[in-house]
Amino acid sequence: MKNANANNEKAWTYALETVELSKHFGAVKAVDQLTLSIPKEGMTSIVGPNGSGKSTLINLLSGTLPIDEGLVIIDSVSLRVIRPYETPAHGMTRTFQEIRLFGQMTVWDNVMVVLTSRRLFPSLVERSVPIYKEKAQRILESVGLWEKRRALAMNLSYGQRKLLEIGRALALDVKIFLLDEPFAGLFPKMLEQVKLILKEMKHQGRTVIFISHEMDIVRELSDRIYVLDNGTLLAEGDVADVLSRREVIDAYLGA
Repeated sequence: MKNANANNEKAWTYALETVELSKHFGAVKAVDQLTLSIPKEGMTSIVGPNGSGKSTLINLLSGTLPIDEGLVIIDSVSLRVIRPYETPAHGMTRTFQEIRLFGQMTVWDNVMVVLTSRRLFPSLVERSVPIYKEKAQRILESVGLWEKRRALAMNLSYGQRKLLEIGRALALDVKIFLLDEPFAGLFPKMLEQVKLILKEMKHQGRTVIFISHEMDIVRELSDRIYVLDNGTLLAEGDVADVLSRREVIDAYLGA
């Protein structure tokens, strides 16, 4: 998996790999013996037509769905079972296409619940510790929600809820971020803000992996691209090169 490609691409070091990874729903092969390697460096996009297996792949990598066959390698550790609550221990977190927040909690508390202990008494103590309060403030400022910190999450706009979900992911302080359609449904101003956040994550040396149907954004942000089709890897490599290939155009762009 780590051999140099025939086209003499740069040598990559990998944050995450899959080996013959599979997930079937009855007769449907949502992910079918998928083998790929995602670099630590830069920003990676996963694209493909509807039903190609993109979200299923993210669900398998994050433990949201159990693996049927194959394995996942995270920073050289091989895993056949991934449990959702263990993903931060593997240095990884994710966001969802359908936003998942605590709607009746404030923006501040949505971040604090991630930063502090899951146990009741320690969490109450930690909420008053300056280091946690300072980190929560930095996160909310970075996603542009500091002024909304006292608002209930349920009262935020759709774009603001997306920003809060990204802020909650940042609160885990992991290295690998799996972002499922982070740009979908955003107005231009909010979209630009999300792009800036992802660029800063990349600048900080984090591995950013995102699904998107927005080809202009994919071209702008991606250092590497993977195209899925029918649960298998159709193409990978440099964005401009991959998106110009006839098989990709036929499968994804419909031309």
